[in-house]
Amino acid sequence: MYLHQPIQNSMKDRVVLTTAQKALKINLNSDIYGTFAEIGAGQETVREFFRAGAASGTIAKAMSAYDKAFSDDIYGIEEDNRYVTQSRLKKMLSHEYNLIEKRLDRNIHPNKTYFAYANTVATINFTKTFKGHGWMGIRFQTTPDRETNEILIHFRLHENEAKHQQETVGRLGTNLIFGAYRHYDNPKEFLLGLYDNIDQDAIEIDLINFSGPDLEDVDNRLMSLQLIKNGYTDAVIFGPQGDNLLPAELLYKKHILAMRGSFRPVTKVNMDMIKRGYDMFTNDKKVNPEKTVVLWEITLNNLLSDGALDEQDFLDRAEILCSLGQTVLISNYQQYYKLVDYFGRFSKKRQGLVMGVNNLTELFSEKYYRDLQGGILEAFGRIFSKDLKIMVYPLIDHNNEGKVLRKTDAEVHPRFRPIMEYLIFHNRILDIEEFDHGITNIFSREVLAKIKAGEPGWEHSLPQYVDAVIREKKLFGYTKDAKP
Repeated sequence: MYLHQPIQNSMKDRVVLTTAQKALKINLNSDIYGTFAEIGAGQETVREFFRAGAASGTIAKAMSAYDKAFSDDIYGIEEDNRYVTQSRLKKMLSHEYNLIEKRLDRNIHPNKTYFAYANTVATINFTKTFKGHGWMGIRFQTTPDRETNEILIHFRLHENEAKHQQETVGRLGTNLIFGAYRHYDNPKEFLLGLYDNIDQDAIEIDLINFSGPDLEDVDNRLMSLQLIKNGYTDAVIFGPQGDNLLPAELLYKKHILAMRGSFRPVTKVNMDMIKRGYDMFTNDKKVNPEKTVVLWEITLNNLLSDGALDEQDFLDRAEILCSLGQTVLISNYQQYYKLVDYFGRFSKKRQGLVMGVNNLTELFSEKYYRDLQGGILEAFGRIFSKDLKIMVYPLIDHNNEGKVLRKTDAEVHPRFRPIMEYLIFHNRILDIEEFDHGITNIFSREVLAKIKAGEPGWEHSLPQYVDAVIREKKLFGYTKDAKP
């Protein structure tokens, strides 16, 4: 079978093969055999394998069902009449792989590992108002007697010429196939190889999902994190089941309510914040609760707060949020205006941010806007040009006789006070009036310290069942409870 090269320790040490070299290595392996089916941009990936030579040993069939009528007849009609979707891609992979098993006699090909590669792509339009995007994936075996695995990716195209986009799709497809066979057992190395021979500005990969018997140990949430860490995208979303979700589909024409935090771990305060914020947001006449998406956001900067990316710490947070049935956004948007811009890519409907008084203070801090020529004024222009409401959860000042701090208590430089007053007057910054007074002394950092030290009572600060998850899976450094 296919021999694996030694895994390199860093991106700097990697030996990068050309696209032609990768295609040729696959073609020269007599045990890899399968089909290519491509819709939209043309037969860009299979062209790389034909050009490389020795393609007859790899390609059983290549096709492009470019006309919609032909595509529908082969793969079925999509309910939403869209063709560049995950649903269409999965139908293509399933149909083409089933044909391989049906048409190829195992007695004739006892050592072959079969694969089906497919993509469905929309490249830049003639007027260049739409840059394009696509789905591609591979269903493949690692040994002839083993069930198949699948790797699916979604990408957004950023180049301004259709020809260049098509070439990029071909390189990406080749990298996907090569990586599936060469690095399926090392997903981080696989991810690094996806951008081989591709300018990182040319394409954005914002979703990847691994599945199958050889990939069952791959945590797709961690792969989402790697996409951001590697600079492939600035934001990823995963759902309660731990599966990665396509932002464009989840957020399209939706009301979006987001809350940023460390969630290390999620406490009763976090739950009260999102509940009160949600009730306030959805009581707005302009908001339809049935078309509202709630996101718990963790920034990459937050995950790097200790200097290095602690993957286990990230997975611990993700495990808790998923157990609570929440949808999680991981972003590289330390500045709120970038987050709001991101939401604006998908929806023009009303958006909401839930934050504490301390977060509101940070929002008005100049240090976050030094990269903007217009400084804080430009940032606020970008934030509040959108239909956005900021809902501020109160903070209890235990050092000041338990005073309840509200939006006007945020520490804001005097020259920015008029901006805050203007936004408050126009109901763009609102106080969450009602809150649970019994949980005001709960702080995540203190709860975390108790969990790690095995001190008693930490479970009373957490939502129901979360303590059981932490104990069962030994999250956040939990080992055992202190003896009574």
